[in-house]
Amino acid sequence: MTTADRDRTALAGARLVLPGGIAEDHRLTVDGDRIAALGGDPEPGDLDLTGHTVVPGFVDLHVHGGGGASYASGIAEEALLAARTHLEHGTTTTMASTVTGEIDDIARQAAVLSELAEDGVLAGIHFEGPFISHNRCGAHRPDLLRDPDPALVRKLVDAARGHARMVTLAPELPGGLDSVRMLADLGVIAAVGHTDSDYATTLEAIDAGATVATHLFNAMPGIAHRAPGPIVALLEDERVTVELINDGVHLHPSVLDLAHRTAGASRVALITDAMGAAGMGDGLYPLGPLQVRVDNGVARLVEGGAIAGSTLTLDVAFKRSVTVNGLTLGQAVESLSATPARLLGLSDSVGSLETGKLADLVVVDSATFDLVAVMRRGRWVVGADRFSTVKPA
Repeated sequence: MTTADRDRTALAGARLVLPGGIAEDHRLTVDGDRIAALGGDPEPGDLDLTGHTVVPGFVDLHVHGGGGASYASGIAEEALLAARTHLEHGTTTTMASTVTGEIDDIARQAAVLSELAEDGVLAGIHFEGPFISHNRCGAHRPDLLRDPDPALVRKLVDAARGHARMVTLAPELPGGLDSVRMLADLGVIAAVGHTDSDYATTLEAIDAGATVATHLFNAMPGIAHRAPGPIVALLEDERVTVELINDGVHLHPSVLDLAHRTAGASRVALITDAMGAAGMGDGLYPLGPLQVRVDNGVARLVEGGAIAGSTLTLDVAFKRSVTVNGLTLGQAVESLSATPARLLGLSDSVGSLETGKLADLVVVDSATFDLVAVMRRGRWVVGADRFSTVKPA
């Protein structure tokens, strides 16, 4: 029987990033799909993780695809490939984000994705578009944009069969604030994004129930000294969690640092906003009805050249957060795991290394912070063969 097939696995000698701090040379025991114990002396047969750091599996609120596949394809096999690609890079809990299209087409995509959510592959569905601003549409087809009429928004939510977790919209558009209120009443996250909103309207949206900023700074007005716009409103309000894309393309490191200092790790969720090219090489890829060219890892629309999502995976975001931005391991884990898990209402089962929670683990090299192995629900996804076992004394 291989280590990967055992129901009980013990990891010894690792650095563990726990909610209360860092535990050096520690032991973590997995039984079935859960973390059974933290601590204890190493025993023969344990996996020796000396020189490695274990963090909770990453939680991605906003991702459109990966591995050459797109969640917006409406094809289950593509969605499975996208989820698997990000899982191999440490994302053990993932949302599926759609992109602007015809309402009926998005509803059909949601029906397919909802089945995968029921199977536990996905944590839910995020609708990004079509209820966004023409002026800030980015990689969304302008002719398919719609005002956020509550009836249309509700149609997409209903198509997800209870698995709609978030809807991004521009609150300044007709019906925007009413849709925010409706989403809040339904228990669906209303996210402000791809918006031309001003400061006052953004505050109205927050008061109406909006709790997320979709990729803060990107696809919204910048900060002006007499017109603070949506960024300041979203950053300053403690009710709002702000998404940030830490790929070195979407945000200058100093801007990400500013957001972290202002909001704190408990209100920052690092996301990928990845499209199908994540985990792949340069080339042409679809993003909904649009074509994207990836060159040197940067995704841009073929027509117009706008940045079109990212090719980021969260293991890279984790490494950048620690090595480029200087976040502590605890801060990085909070923004990559604990904060998004809490936002999704999943913090009782994922987002931190605690006894009784799902054994969703990411193992990184303690010196380089490169990904070494991933475990989901007690089963190794990648890297099980990279560790030796503790020998008898």
